[in-house]
Amino acid sequence: MLLSDSLIRLRAPEPEDLELLYEWENLTQFWETGNSRQPWSRYALKQYISDCQRDIYESRQLRLMMVANETAEVVGTVDLFDFDLHHSRIALGLFVAPGHKGKKYASAALHLTEAYVFDFLKINQLYCHIATTNTASIRMFTNENFEAVVLRNWIRTRDGFEDIVLFQQFADDYRRYQLAKTETAAAGQ
Repeated sequence: MLLSDSLIRLRAPEPEDLELLYEWENLTQFWETGNSRQPWSRYALKQYISDCQRDIYESRQLRLMMVANETAEVVGTVDLFDFDLHHSRIALGLFVAPGHKGKKYASAALHLTEAYVFDFLKINQLYCHIATTNTASIRMFTNENFEAVVLRNWIRTRDGFEDIVLFQQFADDYRRYQLAKTETAAAGQ
């Protein structure tokens, strides 16, 4: 299935996700490295959930909820945003809720998102910005064959400026990497 595997499935936000999104969007410890600068109201999030039903080509963004198959619990989100159809690229944001980290949800979501972006939407480039202090995410994207470029002093923090790593994956590289993984797995059997 396109947006599911043995660990998780990705689905559109539902009205019953409102309280979770309200909690997560208002976790101030993530504001410095993310794009939020102020609290979100329930009203704004309700409007956002309503707007999520628009087509990605119209809204230029898509949020998906990560649902653990074993428990049916929502454990995080995938955000595709800054969709530039002309240049065939889209930005990625992954969020795994506190208490669910270290369970491979982010990497499962990344694999599903790559297949969706490259094989279904036929987009050429998927990219994301990761703070240099986020070593777990840097390790994950590096292991998944993303190219890395450091952007110096990219985000402002309480302590000054911090570098980020811009990770890029291109459709052709993704397909070659998937083929190599399949061939390696077949040779190991």
